[in-house]
Amino acid sequence: MTDIDLTTLSTTKSIQLSHGGGGQEMNKLIKGLFFKSFDNDILRNEEDAAVLTLEGNTAFTTDSFTVSPLFFAGGNIGKLAIAGTVNDLAMMGAKPQYLSCSVIIEEGFDVANLKTIVDSMANELSISGAKIVCGDTKVVPKGCADGLFINTTGVGTITKSGISVRNLKQGDAIIVSRDIGRHGAAILMAREGLTLESELISDCNTLWPAVEALIAADLDIHAMRDATRGGLSAVLNEWAQASDIGINVVEDDVPVSEEVRGLCELYGFEPFDLANEGTFIIALPQEQAEKALEVLSAFAACGDAAIIGEVSDDYAGRVILTSGWGSRRYLDLPQGELLPRIC
Repeated sequence: MTDIDLTTLSTTKSIQLSHGGGGQEMNKLIKGLFFKSFDNDILRNEEDAAVLTLEGNTAFTTDSFTVSPLFFAGGNIGKLAIAGTVNDLAMMGAKPQYLSCSVIIEEGFDVANLKTIVDSMANELSISGAKIVCGDTKVVPKGCADGLFINTTGVGTITKSGISVRNLKQGDAIIVSRDIGRHGAAILMAREGLTLESELISDCNTLWPAVEALIAADLDIHAMRDATRGGLSAVLNEWAQASDIGINVVEDDVPVSEEVRGLCELYGFEPFDLANEGTFIIALPQEQAEKALEVLSAFAACGDAAIIGEVSDDYAGRVILTSGWGSRRYLDLPQGELLPRIC
């Protein structure tokens, strides 16, 4: 593959409509940036469709990313796109293998920023070993998109079957992999221009290594879900309704950083409702809970992993939150849109 100098993409070093026109400029953009960063044998074939070899049950997912701002503490839209899609596969016990990547770029977008985003995507891919094997690039006139939108679709081989929102059992322990609400709080800070004495960054991260270790430990995982939009509240309510069980959560056992707690108090938010992008929830038999925590402790991002509750046969379809004072209330699904465009 010819090594194309990125400065030749545009004399103004910004994306032009011609970069989506199918001619020389588009060829330079695709081969000089995307192919160079995502290089692999399948992508290099430059066919209209990637030819894949899949074995056994396969998980398949897709997502679009429109986060605002594009860059935030702990990540950017590119890192988020790869981690988000890989994590959706991981939550089904699937080893991420192949991804597609489609980008919609607004005319005038800075090429240096685009390179930073694409490089971060390549770095995040290396964590799971997944490959981008096909894609699409569109350039739209200025004002028709907010800088950059990304769609990624992923497939992966299921290495552990039976993980499902409908598979929770009475007595299961509920575990959260780390402190909650970081991504939503980081996006809020970026939008409002807030600064804190201690640095708060998004939890945006690829979860497959931790999930792979849990599977290798032969744990009887009943359900897993990354707590993205709607946060912990959304995941637990979806589980309770899908499995027709009740879930009891102890508020004081849910890890929340002081920075996130402070922002929630300032804006009137619940940390349980804030989005995460590198935090997942696990349901598995109570007797295996401590072993799961031991496995997670080997990962720096899971240092705050904790047992936060259990599944019961009371209040089927509802989540009950017990406060530090002993009072109990329903932890309901979030209502409305607290923070639009967080992913």
